[in-house]
Amino acid sequence: MLRAGVAQISPDVTSGDLSAPSIAGTKIDVRSNTQPGGGITWMWTDYVSIDLPLSSPFKHEIVGDGAIAGVGKIGEVKALPMTLLAQYRFCEALCDFRPYLGIGPTYARFYKARGTAALTALTGGLPSNPTTVTVDSKWGVTAQAGLAWRLGGRWQLDGFVAKTALKTRATLSTGQSIDTKLDPWTYSLAVGYRF
Repeated sequence: MLRAGVAQISPDVTSGDLSAPSIAGTKIDVRSNTQPGGGITWMWTDYVSIDLPLSSPFKHEIVGDGAIAGVGKIGEVKALPMTLLAQYRFCEALCDFRPYLGIGPTYARFYKARGTAALTALTGGLPSNPTTVTVDSKWGVTAQAGLAWRLGGRWQLDGFVAKTALKTRATLSTGQSIDTKLDPWTYSLAVGYRF
């Protein structure tokens, strides 16, 4: 089966504190982003499937939180999650509604991270020598619950929600770092076609 639609990643952030030297309680939050999304599903049996979600890269804003909650955007990063899910599908193969559950590994690749002028000001940098940031790519585990609704013929509407257990570390060019649990929710709605 192939599907195409939209996907949103909404991080459920638990931020650590920025390492010294910094203002006590300096934390971050990460904003949601929506992109075109879809995927490929291979039915191993009538009930067991292997699913590969696909999407455009997500672009997440990083904003101040905790002691710096009022400073707004301090950076951004692109994310490309790569997930492979083993799914169990309930009901018979040609049922109109087929709920399913899935679980599998996720590799979250973070790239093109950059800081803003606000980050440079907070960390004592200068416009001529701005503070830069890198975000570590990490492995996580994703659990998924979804529903496929047969529209007629080989067409279907597919929607799912997934939760990924994911931690990462952002490191600044000043030597400071911050550990963050992202633990994102993923929401997807797509039209699928069964071959």
